[in-house]
Amino acid sequence: MNTWIAIGATAVGCYAVKLAGLLVPAGALERPLVRRLAALLPVALLAALTAQQTFPDGHTLVLDARVAGLGAAAVALVLRAPFLLVVAAAVLVTAGVRAMGG
Repeated sequence: MNTWIAIGATAVGCYAVKLAGLLVPAGALERPLVRRLAALLPVALLAALTAQQTFPDGHTLVLDARVAGLGAAAVALVLRAPFLLVVAAAVLVTAGVRAMGG
């Protein structure tokens, strides 16, 4: 039963965050600081998720197909690819390496 309480609380929290986003005045979203933070936040979250997956137990470095994906993303960033293309390259290379048994 605790699982369903957690799922319900998460659903309510997600709805509240979405509702809060709709209630923000348009003028607040036009500020340069807010625009810059909105542009940088996805990159910071992706970096945090990458770090969490790289050190899953906090101590041991895991080298698997994700390393190839991270390398592909780094190459795409060096080539100044758009962010969505960087993510797509990482996903495709990681999936390809996993499909080959790596």
